[in-house]
Amino acid sequence: VVGNAASCMPLPHLLKNKFSAFLPKPQLGELKDLNALRMQPAQEDVLTMSQTLDRLLVRDTVQVELIPEKKGLFLKHVEYQVTSQRYKISVYRRYSDFDVFHEVLLQRFAYRVVPALPPKRMLKGVLTSISEREFIEGRRRALGRFINLVARHPFFSEDELVKTFLTFSGSDVQTKLRDTYKKMGDEFMTNRIATQAKEYLPADIQAQFSTSRELIRNIHNSFQKLRDRAEKMAERSKENATDLLMFGRELSTLGSDASSLPSLASSPSTWGTLRQSLKSLSVEFAVLSDKAAQQGRREEDDVVEKLNIFLDLLQSYRDLCERHEKGVLHEHQRALHKYGMMKRQMMSATVQPKEQASVEQLESRIVQQENAIQTMELRNYFSLFCLHQETQLIFIYLPITSHILGAFVNSQVQGHREMGAVWNELQPKLGCLFGGNNGLEPYI
Repeated sequence: VVGNAASCMPLPHLLKNKFSAFLPKPQLGELKDLNALRMQPAQEDVLTMSQTLDRLLVRDTVQVELIPEKKGLFLKHVEYQVTSQRYKISVYRRYSDFDVFHEVLLQRFAYRVVPALPPKRMLKGVLTSISEREFIEGRRRALGRFINLVARHPFFSEDELVKTFLTFSGSDVQTKLRDTYKKMGDEFMTNRIATQAKEYLPADIQAQFSTSRELIRNIHNSFQKLRDRAEKMAERSKENATDLLMFGRELSTLGSDASSLPSLASSPSTWGTLRQSLKSLSVEFAVLSDKAAQQGRREEDDVVEKLNIFLDLLQSYRDLCERHEKGVLHEHQRALHKYGMMKRQMMSATVQPKEQASVEQLESRIVQQENAIQTMELRNYFSLFCLHQETQLIFIYLPITSHILGAFVNSQVQGHREMGAVWNELQPKLGCLFGGNNGLEPYI
């Protein structure tokens, strides 16, 4: 029975033939089609700058200090000690070194915000308003703002040019900077996405640029007014210091007068005692003057300088916008105009028979011009790409407003507290010196 049952079971290959007609056959297709089905990685967002103000500020802090003036046989020059917190090194630079650095930086990063340098010399007429010492100090501050903006820039900070300027201690930094630039070329030649910049730009890039530019222009104008007011406040604090010091000196002069009093004075002894007391008060007013001077320096260093560094950045953005319009766009239009003239000459050459050599030469020039136009178009898109990123940089810096306001409030709180403490110490001394209400009660 078992054997009969086994003989009734179908063979495996018969089962396969019986059901194969009813099973669908998988269509695998070509291998190249399968490769196309692989999961594609998300496109890298290279246009967006993932930065915060705090991250930019901690990249580096560079101190620029004035070295005592060195006098040569015929000329004298000013030298600066430049100290980078990031590289933990100090180097010595002259203004001409900054000038060459600015020149090669602008060549390498023509499509980025490169802050301007302060003038090398005082302009005609400036001497009538400020002294040479004040001019040199103002220039030192401006050079400090320049190098800090550069050292904190997301793209500049990692560039070999910046590292060279901040760390090279050889005898000829200018030659070193120029050689470094020659080896690298401009950013368009080294940026990996430069020729694909158009693919990353939003369709409404021109509208975005126009809107942002107008907004940043308004912000710039407002911050200029804030800076001007802050400068006036710092100047008033310095003037207050001078006035308090002169007030105390006049009290001292009054108290030092040893002239004998005429007999008609009602109480000569009282005035004699009072006169000695006035002389001692000059010390208190000297302390008040010192506190007011400190307040002026705080307002200048903590408030005005922070406003100036942001204004320098805003101005460099406006300069970049002009470079974009007058530089790349203008050159592109000129190249197109030249190309159109060549094409017309070529059409004229086909109508009027000319020498074969001259026609071929014209064709070669047209091909060269087409290549030049193509390169300019790529540079134009890359310029827009960089401009879009630099616009983001401006907005990343905008929260510096809170730093500025915080510094402003803190300087006022500290200044009023210190001045108030001295005034409060002076008040009971008047009672001891003069007796009575010593003028603290309203006069009736």
